Amino acid sequence: MANVFVYPTNSFILADLVTRSGHEPLVIMNQVREKVTVLSVDSPPLNITAEDPKAGLKYAAIEVPAGVRGRMALLGPLAEKADAAIIVEGAPADFGCSGCNRTNELSKYQVRTLLDRKTILEIKYPENEEQMHEFVYTILDFLKTVPKESAHGDGKGGDRK
Repeated sequence: MANVFVYPTNSFILADLVTRSGHEPLVIMNQVREKVTVLSVDSPPLNITAEDPKAGLKYAAIEVPAGVRGRMALLGPLAEKADAAIIVEGAPADFGCSGCNRTNELSKYQVRTLLDRKTILEIKYPENEEQMHEFVYTILDFLKTVPKESAHGDGKGGDRK
């Protein structure tokens, strides 16, 4: 099963389509679940460890707002693990919103940099029922082209230009 980066990163609809196609969706919900269920969390209201703020510096400079670095500490590793990506442009907030446009642009840029363009589906959010059917079929057709084997046998990700 391949790792498929999903944008918007909290879209249950896209995550479900990826799962039904036999792949692993890389979504922020899994990252957050890991954070809140691991016993190493030192500050329960904040759900962070002492290493989390440092991790964000790998993906965003110190001058960038803390919220962007915090989100990138979660999204950056997902992008590095990705074998393919689905990026939906123009989606309304109720389809899946990450809450910060700078983070959204940075995470999409990172995915576009790390992956080969033929393994990225960029698709416009549908505006009517006919387009919705085409939207779903296009995504499912794309997922059929994604190899079932992940390129990350070690699970570490990395730059694969």
